[in-house]
Amino acid sequence: MTLPQTAVDQFEALLGERFTTSRGICAEHGADISHFDPMPPDAVLFPRTAEEVQAIMKICTAWHLPVIPYGAGTSVEGHIHAMHGGVCLDMSQMNRIVRVNAEDMDVVVEPGVTRNQLNSHLRDTGLFFPIDPGADASIGGMASTRASGTNAVRYGTMRENILSLEVVTASGEIIRTARRARKSAAGYDLTRLFIGAEGTLGVITQVGLKVHGIPEAILSGVCTFNDLEGAIRSVMEAIQMGVPLARVEFLDEATIAAVNHISKLDLPEHPTLFFEFHGTDRAVEEQVARVRDSAETHGGWGFEWARKPEERNRLWAARHEAALSIAAYATGTRQWWTDVCVPISRLAECILQTRTDIDQSDLFAPILGHVGDGNFHVGICAKEGDEDAFGKAEALHDRLVGRALSMEGTCTGEHGIGRGKISYLEDELDGAVELMRRIKSALDPLNLMNPGKIFANA
Repeated sequence: MTLPQTAVDQFEALLGERFTTSRGICAEHGADISHFDPMPPDAVLFPRTAEEVQAIMKICTAWHLPVIPYGAGTSVEGHIHAMHGGVCLDMSQMNRIVRVNAEDMDVVVEPGVTRNQLNSHLRDTGLFFPIDPGADASIGGMASTRASGTNAVRYGTMRENILSLEVVTASGEIIRTARRARKSAAGYDLTRLFIGAEGTLGVITQVGLKVHGIPEAILSGVCTFNDLEGAIRSVMEAIQMGVPLARVEFLDEATIAAVNHISKLDLPEHPTLFFEFHGTDRAVEEQVARVRDSAETHGGWGFEWARKPEERNRLWAARHEAALSIAAYATGTRQWWTDVCVPISRLAECILQTRTDIDQSDLFAPILGHVGDGNFHVGICAKEGDEDAFGKAEALHDRLVGRALSMEGTCTGEHGIGRGKISYLEDELDGAVELMRRIKSALDPLNLMNPGKIFANA
């Protein structure tokens, strides 16, 4: 679409050089790491205050302009694509850490603050923010996609770690969903309505977060397994025994091969688990002993441990860079990243069936993920420009989601719906989706907030 000149004039008067229609900047804000072709907005705006966001929303409402909130652009289901044109709100300049309440173990931040920026700021307070999706995502984006990541098995997801939100609604109202109390029974839980809404209900302009004390002892480890089933059953057993794992990540042999090649490591190319334990020295020792016994029972071997921060960081860098390593390793392909989540008792079955399906598909599709809570990812690699390969990838993806749903799981554990999993949401929640549509219509009657995401024809 073409922006009305009057709207352009109003945006320029409000933001000056922080409003742009530059093709390069628009193209940058219409591309993410999904398998979809980019879809750039007509303009990009860089607000610095909630009041500026409020003014922008009123202009957009007057001219019926779609609005796409943008954090760090690390989403994988096309969340930031301008399906119907309009304007992109890049929230990166709203990056103040407003308040640290150390005694209450909570903080208030603007949405453009990234998780690494927050933890750097907290380092001297003895506190840290645990949600770690891998990428240095923005807090606003993590709230909007209900992110989780490697620490979720111990500390929960964004849903459990957000206390309150400040939101600018589609109509231009600034609302606060809650105060700083750790619990409340005051009315509807609007905080969790906006968490995971993917920018379809409003623009998050401030986030109240829980933070946690840095543990006395942290120990990371890596363990190799003879087969995939042994690795997964080892995790299931540890969880069922009540071991408070801080992190447990699974990388299959294909992922390890990519990591070795790109990161110049020499890990055995077998199914591998990455662990991390938090607590007192004694508690960590007890956790390690129980997990080691379980792992060895299921064919685990070659344990390596890292206690110093630099050693732990090197170990986890291999896990965090796995997706980039796979992309670099599988040259000439486009990656279709997807995730599902199933009850922990069905995890081994789901992953084993998925591995068999991948082997029969003749596609390179590594498996990795946060298996401590039943969530895993598949990076389906299809040769660029090869329609047959993309057809196989689409069919493999469809079977993966169908398998998870048949096991009472979900089509997405943490990536969200975006534009990529709309049909699966209908399969998963059926009539509840219609209620979601009515909520969307009530809060955004003109369908301006990130249209084309979560719902078909929305």
